[in-house]
Amino acid sequence: MNADWLIPDWPAPGHVRAVCTTRAGGHSKPPFDALNLGDHVGDQPQLVVANRAVLAQALGARPVFLSQVHGTQTLEVFDDSADGTTADACVTAQQGVACTVMVADCLPVLLTNTQGSLVAAAHAGWRGLVGEGGVGILESVLERFRALAHVERAQAATELIAWMGPCIGPQAFEVGDDVRQAFVAHDPAAQTLFTPVTGTSVSAGKWRANLPGLARQRLAALGVSQVFGNDGTAPWCTASNPSRFFSYRRDGVTGRLGACIWLNR
Repeated sequence: MNADWLIPDWPAPGHVRAVCTTRAGGHSKPPFDALNLGDHVGDQPQLVVANRAVLAQALGARPVFLSQVHGTQTLEVFDDSADGTTADACVTAQQGVACTVMVADCLPVLLTNTQGSLVAAAHAGWRGLVGEGGVGILESVLERFRALAHVERAQAATELIAWMGPCIGPQAFEVGDDVRQAFVAHDPAAQTLFTPVTGTSVSAGKWRANLPGLARQRLAALGVSQVFGNDGTAPWCTASNPSRFFSYRRDGVTGRLGACIWLNR
């Protein structure tokens, strides 16, 4: 592993491996420097292929890349699954297959169960997190875990362990009132995770949203109490750490980080 990449500090079983990349270790040129894993952002295709090969070699497993659309679909992946299938989360019980999501401000959430029989990766931007009718990407992942583990919903939740990677932080993530209302409609307690932006007329009706806090709130409501990683502080903020993280909000044209979780062979 590249020394700059993030290795989760969490009580997952030993054969469950996970990592979140940074900008370090790749071949891409500015503004995609250096380890851009996104093949849809305007980078040279051959460099993206080379970067993905760097990742696969470091993992010792095959990363499966999704076509992410800020939705709520969870896909089960296998060693012969094609890259580019539309989904915003994936789950597997197969060894040597790395569930992978790409981010550049959205929140990556990695999950496993206490037995280490299943792993999943979710791409949780605000749209996927809030979902529709109270069912977002985290609810979708939990339902797939329950089905694959053949256990009841509550049992599946209590046996889950989650790790949240870097995303845009609470001081940098400005949203409109429609976003705040969407979360509050699902859970009035979400109001506490929005702070009004004040000081300029341009900011009227704008709020700063605590994306990792909102994800923790949704996980807690689902019964997932073991949540590690991103606590909303500055070191986790993609927008505030340009030398380490890609950020779409900050740069517009930029690369994508990868968050991966797999069962070691």
